[in-house]
Amino acid sequence: MQRLQKLTRAVFLAAAVFSIGSVLPQFVGQLSFVNVAEAAVARSIQVQGNTRIEDETVISYMTIVPGRSYSAFDIDESLKALYATGLFATVDITPRGSTVIVTVSENPIINRVSFEGNRKIKDNALETAIRSQPRSTLSRAKVQADVQNILESYRRSGRFGASVEPQIIDRGQNRVDLVFEINEGSKTGVERISFIGNSAFSDGRLRDVIRTRESGLLSFLRSTDTYDPDRLAADEELLRQYYNKKGYADFRIVSVSADLDREQNIFYVTFTVDEGEKYKIGEVELVSTIAEVDPEDLRKLVRTRSGQTFNSLRVEQSVEDITLRVSEEGYAFARVRPRGARNYDDNTISLIYYIEEGPRAYIERINIIGNDRTREYVIRREFDIVEGDAFNRALVDKAERRLRNLGFFENISITTQQGSAPDRVVVNVRVEEKPTGEISFGVGYSTVDGIIGDVSLTEKNFLGRGQFVKLSIGGGTDTQSYEFRFVEPFFMGRRVALDLDVYRRVDDANDYRSFDQKRTGGGFGFTLPLREEELSLRLFYSIFQEENSDPDNQSTSINNCNTSNLSLAVCDSLGTYLTSLVGYDLRYNTLDRNIDPSDGIFASFGQEFAGVGGDSYYIKTEAQARAYKEILADYGLVGSLQLRGGNIMAIGDERLRVSEQFMLGGNLIRGFENQGIGPRDASTDDAIGGRFYFAATAEGTFPFPVLPKEFGLSGAVFADAGSLWNADSDLVGLVENNGGTIDSDDFAIRASVGAGIRWRSPFGPIRADFAYPLVKEDSDKTQLFRLSGGTRF
Repeated sequence: MQRLQKLTRAVFLAAAVFSIGSVLPQFVGQLSFVNVAEAAVARSIQVQGNTRIEDETVISYMTIVPGRSYSAFDIDESLKALYATGLFATVDITPRGSTVIVTVSENPIINRVSFEGNRKIKDNALETAIRSQPRSTLSRAKVQADVQNILESYRRSGRFGASVEPQIIDRGQNRVDLVFEINEGSKTGVERISFIGNSAFSDGRLRDVIRTRESGLLSFLRSTDTYDPDRLAADEELLRQYYNKKGYADFRIVSVSADLDREQNIFYVTFTVDEGEKYKIGEVELVSTIAEVDPEDLRKLVRTRSGQTFNSLRVEQSVEDITLRVSEEGYAFARVRPRGARNYDDNTISLIYYIEEGPRAYIERINIIGNDRTREYVIRREFDIVEGDAFNRALVDKAERRLRNLGFFENISITTQQGSAPDRVVVNVRVEEKPTGEISFGVGYSTVDGIIGDVSLTEKNFLGRGQFVKLSIGGGTDTQSYEFRFVEPFFMGRRVALDLDVYRRVDDANDYRSFDQKRTGGGFGFTLPLREEELSLRLFYSIFQEENSDPDNQSTSINNCNTSNLSLAVCDSLGTYLTSLVGYDLRYNTLDRNIDPSDGIFASFGQEFAGVGGDSYYIKTEAQARAYKEILADYGLVGSLQLRGGNIMAIGDERLRVSEQFMLGGNLIRGFENQGIGPRDASTDDAIGGRFYFAATAEGTFPFPVLPKEFGLSGAVFADAGSLWNADSDLVGLVENNGGTIDSDDFAIRASVGAGIRWRSPFGPIRADFAYPLVKEDSDKTQLFRLSGGTRF
């Protein structure tokens, strides 16, 4: 048995030796191949197929180096590096013994880049969107990226159906023309804007708040009825501001969706909101952790009052005013933090303004980005801080609001980043400019001046210096006007506005004025902000020459005046006179917008003192106040109250002329002609004016509920009242001493009621009023219908 076992082991051992002997040569051969591949050395590299690019340039991009060993990994990396240069259409690397053969096919040179089929976006705008340029190499990856950039440009202009097809035209000698064939497609409009979660304000009211508009009959005149993600983001902020100003401190936007219906090429935009509760302001406190700062001394700067509806803008302005005052007192790093404590039982927010020392951080640099036209200093001067000053977030936010109010920029973004040290801050101001110039032509008709027309050239950012320039020429059936106006908002580098004005106006006699008048003059003024954005004071000087003449014989003398047609008071005012005056105008303005306001107050008080040389000597005083309030916000009903009044007094023994006194009529009290109210010569029916006047108006405006809003039509109901009385006693005496009579020289109320139509047409505002006088004098001139406005194109 043992011998058998030994024999079996011997057989198995012999078989194993035989097996290893047969496999070993193959294994050794494979091992030798791996060693040879890993040890392959490129003695030389030959480049083939290149005509424009040098061999050394091709080799420099490769990871294979002559005289060194290389592997399959090095071949792969070299291929990637050569393709990444964008210089080659194809690349092949083949080892041949100790030589590496690199075969390339060069990308052609772009001879010309052109666009075909584009009408809505010009060539120069598309050229800035692409990377492929003449005299550069053609890269298919770059061309595909250019196609996407062009499509993005069209999407931002509201054309999501646009398509782009790049065409490469061979021009020989490895040169090509690159042509982008564009099919712009039709404009992709916003079919509907919906709101979910709103109960305080209707969809229609919220649509008026945002800039994006629904497509309609007048879509061809505007571009805001297309989908733009940047505009939609701005709309979100507008909605937040609107709700926060109306007392909804917890308002938030849950989501915004824009769904594209590709078949109909339209968007459906939906805002989902959470309004929260409406709050009033409870207690208002100021707390200072800076021992030297007494919070009670700063209370007058707080714009939020207990009992008022909560308004985030007033909170922000209060923080800015307090911050600026404390920094002026030597605490540059002071920080004002508002804190609100909500009382959910009575829906009030108690505000506490904490004044404390902030972190010591300095502004290292302010970078201005994107201002291709606007001078850099125009942007920098809106900041109350400069490089080297203490960094304060409230003052940066204030500068951002000022920049938005300029109206020069489509978008503004101010961001911060850490500077070269932990206590250094870099402020980046990125702006996107928009057109600020306008050339307009106008034509229209009014019941006062007949057919009128004008041509004007306006530039709000003249030469990028932030200056306002306007040149206008107008005329009509009975009038011609010429005007040049210039405003420098920062005179001598200070926040003081300088305005210059030169004008000439020629008015012929008409149904309500019995004499011809030519007035040529000019002046200048300085506007000083007393409380930014609310209170301002304008000081001005004005000089003008006035020529009044008899329309029948062009006489400018009372001796040759046709007294059968003209009042002696009017004849006494004929002639050429020079008026030189100084004055001031104090204004208070909290309107939410100056055109079609819906909330806020505007008030002014001003005086003129004539007699700084010249032929006129008087003191004129005028005041007015206007208040607006949304009565039914969901229906767009806005109520307004207006009061105006004035007085003019001759200085010394001087006599007032007819043209210097106040005239009153349909311009303030509808239902009456221009100059249809007040003292009047009974024999000639000429209005001679008065020294005192007042006018009051109560009005409600509302959009028409049936017509689409894009028509811009709205209605109004109103009630007017007022009076003009007490003509200059010397003028009255002149008439009465010659056997004449003056009617309506005493104080007497006139009143009217009526309704009107307002049209915010794409060609300019037009208004028509129907008014019925309820209270009038026998000598008054009435007018039931009044049309004013014009068209712009």
